[in-house]
Amino acid sequence: MHEKSWKGALCSGKCPKCRKGDIFKTSLFDLSGFWKMNNNCTQCGVSFEPEPGFYFGAMFVSYALSVALFATIGIALYVLGNPADWVYLLSIVGGAILFTPFSFRYSRILFLYFFGGIHYDPAAG
Repeated sequence: MHEKSWKGALCSGKCPKCRKGDIFKTSLFDLSGFWKMNNNCTQCGVSFEPEPGFYFGAMFVSYALSVALFATIGIALYVLGNPADWVYLLSIVGGAILFTPFSFRYSRILFLYFFGGIHYDPAAG
C-alpha cells in the first residue's frame, strides 16, 4: 500500500506517527464540532497532546495565519479598486469568521507536526 507523504498527511489532518489516524473527530466543515480532537490516534495510539498546555503555542501559528489572511484581503481589495474603509472592515471581519475553523485546525496540526516531537514510524498503526 502506498504511504502518504508527510505533506499529504499534514494537509489531510492525519497522525504524524502513522499518517493514518485522524487528529480531529469531525470534518472541517462540521461547524458544530470542528474543534473536537481525538486524545489519541485511532490507529497507532500516540497521544495528540504531548504535554499539558501544548497547544498554547498553536495560538502563535493561528495569529500568523490570520495576519496573512488579513494582508491578502487588504491587498486584494486595494488592487481591485480601493473601496471605502467599511468595505475593508467588513471583508476582513467576514474573512476572519469564515477562516476560523481552518485556522484553528491547521494551527494545531502544524504545531503538532513541527513541535510535537512525534516522528514517523512506518511500522506504527
